Amino acid sequence: MDFFDFHHHKKNMPNGIYNLDIEQIPPDFPYSIGIHPKDIDVNNLDNQFKWMKNMIFENCFAIGECGLDSFAETGEKIQEEVFLRQIRFANEVKKPIIIHCVRKFYEVISFKKYAEQPMIIHGFNKKERIAEDLLKNNFYLSFGKAVFYNLSLQNTLKITPLDKIFLETDNDDLSIEELYEKVSEIKGISLENLNKQISENLETIKNG
Repeated sequence: MDFFDFHHHKKNMPNGIYNLDIEQIPPDFPYSIGIHPKDIDVNNLDNQFKWMKNMIFENCFAIGECGLDSFAETGEKIQEEVFLRQIRFANEVKKPIIIHCVRKFYEVISFKKYAEQPMIIHGFNKKERIAEDLLKNNFYLSFGKAVFYNLSLQNTLKITPLDKIFLETDNDDLSIEELYEKVSEIKGISLENLNKQISENLETIKNG
């Protein structure tokens, strides 16, 4: 059984979405491309967007990771402008949006009205209340390594509908199969059915 890794940084793993770092050349398997809040260069923004637009090839699955980060050096206003510009670009190229969010969830929710494409919060590890608010606003949640040890997150995972879930390794040294096994145990669903549901979720977001 193949397990899809929704967001990862490993160049040798084609069964998933590889997160392309700024100014990189895309691989020949699924990737996402975007301007991370921590990579925003205010003096070079036009070139950063030019790079992004020129690297949209057949294997581009999503725009991202992009979003808002309260710890990034770039000011809030610039972050919001760059995020909105990427949302509009995703609408134009008809790609889902992979979101990086640090302590800015309600601000991110306020941007949902601009998006015509599905929005997915990657590496979600917050409490039920934030998850509920995101789900109410039709966001998808992608879970990673934290589900192994964060009991509060395990409860959040339990209340998250299966048709709103993705799983990812991100930067962690982790087997995606182990993560699927753990989530199938937490959700009380067979590994096969979990894998099938996530495949269906992928098709849903791919088709907007």
